[in-house]
Amino acid sequence: MRILGLSGSLRHGSYNTSLLRTARELLLEPVELELYDALKEIPPYDEDDDREPAPAPVQRFRDAIRAADAVLVATPEYNSSVPGQLKNAIDWASRPLATNPLRNRPVAVVGASTSVFGAVWAQAELRKVLAATGARVLPDELAVGRARERFDADGRLLDAELRARLAEVVYALVDESMPPGAARAETTTGASRASARAA
Repeated sequence: MRILGLSGSLRHGSYNTSLLRTARELLLEPVELELYDALKEIPPYDEDDDREPAPAPVQRFRDAIRAADAVLVATPEYNSSVPGQLKNAIDWASRPLATNPLRNRPVAVVGASTSVFGAVWAQAELRKVLAATGARVLPDELAVGRARERFDADGRLLDAELRARLAEVVYALVDESMPPGAARAETTTGASRASARAA
């Protein structure tokens, strides 16, 4: 099973990118998380350019979503909302609405910010946007506030409780991605083991 990790921050050393790397560490085989690192290449959405073939960076982004079983988005908060480059990428991915790659795709949203609130407003806005695309947005939440204090110099999330909560979110996403009727006991066990590792 493959999860696409999408960070809404372009900054080198981003706390949200570090949050996704932590999620990748917590996952157990055969689940893997692939970080998408080309958000900056996606051009501003322009309906005049929204035709086939799509601009190459847009097509790569759409293909990456289609190749994944689920998407985990980590967003910072800019001016109490979603960063422009992340919203722009989702706008591109949402087209055409009826057949877009996010439609019916399980998606979870987490976030980190240097404020005490952990990007909760941006996360709420992003869930609304993703739901409008037809994605299956999970209600599970994780807000990492005071991010400067939560990560070490290498980008490792230090707080054991936050790591355990992140594991719960990720494995809820894994469960949501499983085919109907599949045994979920294994992923529940995986979440427990990941939480133990997180501690």
